Amino acid sequence: MYRHLLSVSGITLVSRATGLVREIVLGATLGAGGLADAFFVAFKLPNQFRAIFGEGAFNSAYVPTYSRVLERQGAAAAGSLASQIFSILLLTQLAVLLLAELFTPTLVSLLAPGFDADPVKFAHAVAMTRLTFPYLFCMVLVTLQSGTLNAHRRFAAAAFAPVLLNLFMVLFLLAGWAFPDAGTAASVGVTVSGVAQLALMMAAARRAGVLERLVRPRLGPDVRQFFRALGPAVIGSAGPQIAVFADTIIGSMLPTGGQSSLYYAERIYQLPIGVIGVAAGTVLLPEMSRYFSAGDPAGALRAQNRTMAITLAIAAPFFLAFVLIPQEIMRGVFLRGQFTAEAAAASAAVLSAYGFGLLPILLISSARSGFQARGNTTVPMLASLIAVAFNLMLKIALYRPYGAAGLATATAVGFWINLLILCGIGWLQKVVRPDDTLVRVAVAVDVAAFALGLYVFALDGRIAAATAGLRAPDLAHLGATAAGGALVYGVALAAALRAGGVGLPLRRRGRA
Repeated sequence: MYRHLLSVSGITLVSRATGLVREIVLGATLGAGGLADAFFVAFKLPNQFRAIFGEGAFNSAYVPTYSRVLERQGAAAAGSLASQIFSILLLTQLAVLLLAELFTPTLVSLLAPGFDADPVKFAHAVAMTRLTFPYLFCMVLVTLQSGTLNAHRRFAAAAFAPVLLNLFMVLFLLAGWAFPDAGTAASVGVTVSGVAQLALMMAAARRAGVLERLVRPRLGPDVRQFFRALGPAVIGSAGPQIAVFADTIIGSMLPTGGQSSLYYAERIYQLPIGVIGVAAGTVLLPEMSRYFSAGDPAGALRAQNRTMAITLAIAAPFFLAFVLIPQEIMRGVFLRGQFTAEAAAASAAVLSAYGFGLLPILLISSARSGFQARGNTTVPMLASLIAVAFNLMLKIALYRPYGAAGLATATAVGFWINLLILCGIGWLQKVVRPDDTLVRVAVAVDVAAFALGLYVFALDGRIAAATAGLRAPDLAHLGATAAGGALVYGVALAAALRAGGVGLPLRRRGRA
């Protein structure tokens, strides 16, 4: 499992690195004005629907069902199940796409009501949403094939697919002269990347011998079991996305630039989530599903605890960076072209608020996998809905006095509530049980984080002064601070782990 986890993390790191290049190009060409606000809404809408009905809900219902059929009935029965679900998804997503294209103005009015007061911004958002929405159709089918491949322990293609989104968006932005504006160019790039990702996944599925066939949909026992699990999973996955929709709705009411501040801060915040959280969820869910199907719950809990330990060790420096040096991050990454110092300051405030929710959002996927691997999607659904209720109340209370940063703070609080509920119920149901290794790693991470915090407080100001005269002082400041911090944290963590007698195996020996 560790080899797969690190492999997916490595490929996802490439995806996030190219994503960072994409955001830099977006910031330089779009800035943080009205056109940027319109594009970010058009980009968010299909992605949020995908997150509700695609990756989160679909995987939590499909992967355990497919793994169980594969384990107990064989590859032929599993392939039949995949083809049935593929055919159903194809038909339903065609209907969703048609409705979205017909009623795009209504959709934009519902989800970005603040744009109604600005006809130009509203018109841009409608036009760009029509261009980006086919991306949802492609990505739901990509998610199905990713789940099938993951169940067969083939993770590379699915992990690499998002790189194509970044590459195509950058290419189309660089060819922006051929389009009416940069937002339109980026929107076309989004949909073209969806087609490319679908082609990549179909080729990978064909090579693995698991490519779905178009068949007449039939609601057999396994398909019905999938849909019974999917209902609560959709509601559970909708919880965090409702919070994101709320950010979109309320953010559209903020002054021009508010939506952009949320977007740019979220892109940086999503870097560790993509590298760590997505990789953990991708590998851990099928791994725990196999253990539970084989009657080995102890093995499932060991896998969960090791994943949580690795997550904590990698996530801690990102958490400290977002909380302690958000200004340095936003200035170093984005301060060029149309992205101004004022935009960097506004985005930094949002990033700092998001940072407090980094640890829980990364651990939620591991805690949730304990329930989902046993076919229980109800508890994650309830935890998510309770958390989003508090989240929404806080957003309403905080957005007027604190703007975009208030929305991000509410999101962070919601993640903590979600994690605490999952861990509490998971402890009672014996699907979340921290072991000695996880506790020792957590202590070592605390020691290393303390050392990193001292480094930042002692040397960050001196690094800023030393790099002030360079050609790109903000980027040099960020790079030097990050390099030194990585060294301090790595050395401190290794020493603390050694002192605690902890070793994290990177290669699984036997079936243990």
